[in-house]
Amino acid sequence: MPPFEGFDCTTGTTKAGQTAEPELNNNVLLLDNTPARKEVAAEDDDEELVVDDKGQRLVDTPIPAAKEIEKEAHKRELRGRQLVWHNIILITVFHALAFWATFTYIFDLSWKSWIYSISLGALGGLGVTAGCHRLWSHRSYKAAAPLRVFLALCYSIAGQNTILEWVRDHRVHHKFTETDADPHNVKRGFFFAHVGWLMQRKHPDVLRQGQKVDLSDVQADPVVQWHQRHFLLLKILLCFVLPPLIPVYAWNEPWHLAIYSCAVVRYVLLLNFTWLVNSAAHMFGNKPFDKRINPTENVLVSAVAMGEGWHNYHHVFPWDYKTSEYSYFFNATTVWIDIFSKLGLAFDCKTATPDMVRRVALRHGDNSHPDHKRVESDHHHPEEVTYDEYLRVIKEDDVYTGVKDLHNEEDVTRSEKGRA
Repeated sequence: MPPFEGFDCTTGTTKAGQTAEPELNNNVLLLDNTPARKEVAAEDDDEELVVDDKGQRLVDTPIPAAKEIEKEAHKRELRGRQLVWHNIILITVFHALAFWATFTYIFDLSWKSWIYSISLGALGGLGVTAGCHRLWSHRSYKAAAPLRVFLALCYSIAGQNTILEWVRDHRVHHKFTETDADPHNVKRGFFFAHVGWLMQRKHPDVLRQGQKVDLSDVQADPVVQWHQRHFLLLKILLCFVLPPLIPVYAWNEPWHLAIYSCAVVRYVLLLNFTWLVNSAAHMFGNKPFDKRINPTENVLVSAVAMGEGWHNYHHVFPWDYKTSEYSYFFNATTVWIDIFSKLGLAFDCKTATPDMVRRVALRHGDNSHPDHKRVESDHHHPEEVTYDEYLRVIKEDDVYTGVKDLHNEEDVTRSEKGRA
């Protein structure tokens, strides 16, 4: 999922982050302890042929390809100035304050402020999960304008990056998962996937693919345009300024307790709950739907991230609005989307058919799916799902433009809830 979560991660964009790379030649290596020789570069630039005066080959010496040399030169050029220090400082300070405040004032906070802070965090989380993730990034359902405004305001409570930046990074993450183009590539370690990717400039491949990803559908949304214009004001007011005012003036909570609980601690916890989807849910857990990919099913992440931890399912069926085979089990976001659907605010909810889920799980899962034991006992294995089946019930005019190349348009059933 996501997304900076709290600070400006655009430092290191192509305009600011790219530097001119020196031109490198492919001169072959000389052997100093031999008679005069002629050096002839191999045609593929990957191998050096050393010959004597008669043209007899003496040595085959592999040398790095030009592309690899350029990459190493680029790394050396960036070394020492690739860290984004203002992000490092802000993240460190906020976490230090949250840690200190938790152990200093945890027993001084009134029960009203406890409930208020948790509720505020849930609203911010809903803006991330139901808004930026399932609606704007994956178009897994459609939302009426009032709901989109509500989700945009909730997202401002979370205090993360702009909606456009969040969607851009998330679409690139899905399209290039666990590659150098993945903004939070888990193959670079837990810390990098969790928060380290926000502390350094983006890999050139991330910048390159981020420029190519189609965001036209999100850019055309008037609500997103409005949020983009007033992003900084909304973030400051809804994430940091207004939250402490209510407990102070409504039930006389001391200022320092209101600020620490409703702004600092709540903010830091929500950031980490979001980041866990990028780190823990890509490393720890089972893979009942596809054992060939890194994302896993992680119940603890789902519990704190409102249903976003069912990540193996999500990466197999990214357009499913539930992000899970089981709708409501540790999946508060799906509960809320269904409530909005009953109110006519959410509609056209995409979801994979049970048969599709079962067949994919039994063909590609790690045998942890509940149906696996039954299939093993009757020795009946399902057939592979074909791409034609994926497209069987999708009409071309229903395919969302902005993510058409991001997802396989698989077999889905249209929700009868809300408007058609």
